[in-house]
Amino acid sequence: MPVGRRVAYWRGRRRLSQQVFADRLGKSKSWVDKVERGVRSLDRVSTLHDIAAVLRIDAAVLLGREVQPAEVTGRGEGVERIRVALSRYDIPLGRPAVRRPVLPAVELARQVAHAWTTFQHARYPQVTELLPGLLADAGRTFVGEPVAGRAPLVEAYRITASLLVKLGDPSLAWLAVDRAMNVATGDRTLVAAAAVQLGQVLRTGGQSRGATSAMLTAAYRIAPPVVEFGLPPELSLCGTLLVQAALAAASHGDARTTADLLDEAATLAARVDDGHDHHRTGFGPTAVDVARAAAAVELGDAAEAVTCHDTAVRRDGWRWLPAEHRAAHLIDVARAHLHADDPARAGRVLIEADRIAPAEIRHRPAGRDVLARVARDPTAPTPLIHLAVALGVG
Repeated sequence: MPVGRRVAYWRGRRRLSQQVFADRLGKSKSWVDKVERGVRSLDRVSTLHDIAAVLRIDAAVLLGREVQPAEVTGRGEGVERIRVALSRYDIPLGRPAVRRPVLPAVELARQVAHAWTTFQHARYPQVTELLPGLLADAGRTFVGEPVAGRAPLVEAYRITASLLVKLGDPSLAWLAVDRAMNVATGDRTLVAAAAVQLGQVLRTGGQSRGATSAMLTAAYRIAPPVVEFGLPPELSLCGTLLVQAALAAASHGDARTTADLLDEAATLAARVDDGHDHHRTGFGPTAVDVARAAAAVELGDAAEAVTCHDTAVRRDGWRWLPAEHRAAHLIDVARAHLHADDPARAGRVLIEADRIAPAEIRHRPAGRDVLARVARDPTAPTPLIHLAVALGVG
């Protein structure tokens, strides 16, 4: 696109008339018109920078240098490597083992824990690189040590499913979580843990009613007979599954069930308290407040979503939630502000999300979609405009 047409495009995005734009530049309307039609060239760097300053964009954008970063291009390649790893059946087919030692279950568990931590810090490109090898190692360790290797294999599949949901591939995530459920069968704790990702996958895949039913079944299966005597790990799993059921109910517009399930989860959260991460759930009172905000967004109640957000961030537990969890929540809050026709506040929330976990916007389709909607507004913060252009979502 010629430079003049880019000027016209961004002037339109900023909702500036040619006259107003010319006045801000100290030029005539005729000069602006000739530049935009390509009759007059922009051959002075200082003029380019003046135009960019008025339009609140980088001068490089006017020159057509907004190339997608390599990290965005590589996302699809990374998912494809995970797809290949999930499609291999080396052990049942008796294929020769790769030239790497079989990891002891203890070492495998350490590597799985590292992968979980990396995911919770929202370092999605690094997790994408780790998973193909981790899945292969976990499968081979499980064959050699079926008892000790079972939990790490389930956890490796859980991480894979969580990542693929983030990256917008629910069908491949479904394969990973199905593997997790199959390996976990017979162990109620592992089944409950894998069911958390099952709920995410079903909701993302549009199976919200099925998700509600499955999550309730899993939750009440792990629930202690007497809540007062329940241990924090099992209460965390039960409460997280109730949250998943509530979010699924919100997805199909069942406000009453959503509220009831979140209230039930809040009762369990009060017994667990904040600052824990049993079974990688991050469950506690703050997590329930965050879920209330997400449910309100799904139900179209922007005011309630913002109120729940304000409650969550005032808790000490807010800073203890994983970066991935906090940034994902902020994207939901930005959606709420957009629903309330307040793109300025949505932009400020997105900037905070980008500070906490940049990959939530750069690599997650849901985050990129909200960014694109905010960036279309003429009052959008300049850093978000630049980011949207760089990611090709402006």
